[in-house]
Amino acid sequence: MPVITCVEDLRQLAQKRVPKAFYDYADSGAYTESTYRSNSSDLAAIKLRQRVAINVETRSTATTLLGQPVRMPVVIAPTGLAGMQWADGEILGARAAEKFGIPFTLSTMSICSIEDVAAATRQPFWFQLYVMRDRGFIRALIQRAKAARCSALVLTLDLQILGQRHKDLKNGMSVPPKLTLANILDIGSKPAWALRALRGRKTFGNLAGHVAGGGDIVSLSQWTAQQFDPTLSWDDVAWIKQEWGGKLILKGILDVEDARLAVATGADAIVVSNHGGRQLDGAMSSIAALPAIVDAVGSEIEVWFDGGIRSGQDILKATALGAKASMIGRAFLYGLGAMGEEGVTRMLEILHKELDVSMALTGKQTIRDIGPDILVR
Repeated sequence: MPVITCVEDLRQLAQKRVPKAFYDYADSGAYTESTYRSNSSDLAAIKLRQRVAINVETRSTATTLLGQPVRMPVVIAPTGLAGMQWADGEILGARAAEKFGIPFTLSTMSICSIEDVAAATRQPFWFQLYVMRDRGFIRALIQRAKAARCSALVLTLDLQILGQRHKDLKNGMSVPPKLTLANILDIGSKPAWALRALRGRKTFGNLAGHVAGGGDIVSLSQWTAQQFDPTLSWDDVAWIKQEWGGKLILKGILDVEDARLAVATGADAIVVSNHGGRQLDGAMSSIAALPAIVDAVGSEIEVWFDGGIRSGQDILKATALGAKASMIGRAFLYGLGAMGEEGVTRMLEILHKELDVSMALTGKQTIRDIGPDILVR
């Protein structure tokens, strides 16, 4: 086992251990991937202001999100097909997050179902919802999330139409994987993954019973093109809020006007996000969009951040620019694909350590102390 010191180490290990089609699904963007790359590069370009001779002996990364105490301002973002990075990956991720003391968000497009994760955890987790044409199915998903004691609903708004991801098309991305010669050879070169996959779940658990074949879908892109609803409007958001009745988070906000409309719905939080660069290639990076949105609505609603987080310093920078929390998606999948639940725990430990040390070296002791004064203008 190599020495794991950073999220990049986990990424490299995941790339070796996960079949190419599923690794590429996690680690790709739309079209030229320019927005995917800018999420990370724009974060890296922000420089921190080092301070000295300040007492930082007593530090804490703890804070609250929607009134819920958390160990650090981080949420595991909803990620589709996590259970194909490592067998039953959503259960493993939820367990790791629960033990660490941060929220876990289960995707509609998860391999493990809402009920699977609820049975394997003690604390409430969050559920992410996509709006599909069948409103009866949406209502049923919401009721299942309530029955599973999910404590917040994350409504993703930026996937009315699936952005084209070239790698998925070239890999023939499907669940379960198509038995092409290339896929057979690739999976054969990763026997540990294959053995775990044989024992684990292999379909979209939340769709079983709704989709022909019990959720055993041949083409992900074909199904989403048929089911995801391009007519989604703010009226639908209001309807979902009424159906849910609990904490509501709107994910996929990248524009100030949309942020104001989101606040008007009465949502509890918004997530500044471009879907990891997987939708509109050429859109601005999430970190570039964050300050203007915080200025416009940050006093009215919790503003969170998503896009490009690979270190505790990235979390610190987003916090300095006004984000109440940071969502992590790919970093979670890297840890999961590299080492399962142990990898997710290691990833969280790395982020926490980097955040804590960087807070100290910028002269801050608590999350509420962090502001734009720690950044080099």
